[in-house]
Amino acid sequence: METNETETLARLKRLTAQYLTTLKPTNKANSHTVQFKVVNYLELGCVITDMLKLCILALDNDMHKIEEMKHESINVSLILETVVQMFPLNEFEFLSYVGEIVEE
Repeated sequence: METNETETLARLKRLTAQYLTTLKPTNKANSHTVQFKVVNYLELGCVITDMLKLCILALDNDMHKIEEMKHESINVSLILETVVQMFPLNEFEFLSYVGEIVEE
């Protein structure tokens, strides 16, 4: 039984190294970073401000605020592209493999 557990642990370590790639460890304990690609500082600023505008509109149902921001369009496509980059698809694939190992 111990050999089987050792093999399972080794397999999980290989899968972890291969698939747990979205979060990168930092120098601080229990802290990680996630990265997404932007063209330049302007695009980063647009992503941040569009996310903030979207949150303001979602939280504040006051119609005059929406009318004030109407001339400042929100680039929803840019926000969604950023979210897709941060989506941990590798980790979901890893969890599928772990589920298979547990079922064995």
